Amino acid sequence: MDTTIDQLIRLELPAARDGDRAAYGRIVAACQNTVTAIALAIVRDVPSSEDIAQDAFLSAWQHLRRLHNADSFLPWLRQITRNLARDHLRANKRAPFPVDFASSDRMEAAIASAADPAPSPPDALIDEERTRAAAELISALPAESRETLLLFYREGQSSQQVATLLGLTDAAVRKRLSRARQAVRDDLLARFGEFAHSSAPAAGFATMVTSALVLASPPAAAAGIFGTGTAAAAAGVGAKAIIKVFAGAAVGIGLALFVVYAAIRMELTKQLKGAVDAEERNALKRSAVINTLASVGYIVGLFWVTHDSQGWIPSVVTTCLFMGTVFWQTAVVQPRAMARRHALEAARDPIGAARRRRSERWKCWLGISCGVVAGFGGLLAGLVGSGRLSF
Repeated sequence: MDTTIDQLIRLELPAARDGDRAAYGRIVAACQNTVTAIALAIVRDVPSSEDIAQDAFLSAWQHLRRLHNADSFLPWLRQITRNLARDHLRANKRAPFPVDFASSDRMEAAIASAADPAPSPPDALIDEERTRAAAELISALPAESRETLLLFYREGQSSQQVATLLGLTDAAVRKRLSRARQAVRDDLLARFGEFAHSSAPAAGFATMVTSALVLASPPAAAAGIFGTGTAAAAAGVGAKAIIKVFAGAAVGIGLALFVVYAAIRMELTKQLKGAVDAEERNALKRSAVINTLASVGYIVGLFWVTHDSQGWIPSVVTTCLFMGTVFWQTAVVQPRAMARRHALEAARDPIGAARRRRSERWKCWLGISCGVVAGFGGLLAGLVGSGRLSF
């Protein structure tokens, strides 16, 4: 059956695969209830389930180019979510909360506690109790019915919609719902429905995920050049994950700036040792400042264009401007600034001066060549990995 969500995925997935974050955001909005329900059924904790869902969407975004069939997207996304949820349980060494299935009072108390919206102080203790109660009530349901029942209430109690989202037949969904209904009373099941609905991700969930995509490398092509962990750090969004995203970006940018500054300062110190006068020293310092500003501008500019533009052209133009500036300063401006020094050296020792100039030119062009290969190689890897460029 060709459903609305199937049509949406088929429509938006090609653009998302090419790096269109808005298109992917629409897919996230359509699938967020499914993904969070699957995660919640496994980890039994609402905040953790949303973190896992965010990770799942970002992981799928990073590997969209591997997916060639739009009909495979939902099964693939569901499997990513289940794997991440199980990894979360293993990492936290947390087993499901024990539940005495023979005790209907315990099960009913858990459902009532988790579904009851009435506030009572102190809030922190109440929230903790509700979190535990939610975990217990999910555990109290038949294992195969948990994600089905959660999604049933989040999707307007449509068994056909649940069947589509979970890749099941309508008959299979109805059977699972029947088993869940046999496990609890109707009034408590209704209160569980309130819990399932109230714990669904808010409308801003998709917006938060989309906002992190630019830093959830590979779309940030800068990661291909300054590969310092930005991609790995962008593991999610929301309260904790946004901190990880921007902390990772800050580390990557900071390390790149430090390397650039150290390299320029080391070369400037070496050049200033033989300066003949203040004019030459000032010219060399100006060139070093220009190279530093160009490097900073390039790092910031590359993140900017990957956020505000699509395709490969803006990133390539930004890289060409940066390399052109640095190469001009290195191959033209700095040799001109040191021309009088070189003339004095040639007058004192023509053969030795000529040999040093040849060595300097060889090292200069070797550095330029390595810079071009490494820079554009990294850029190409980032563009291809992000889906901005394909062959």
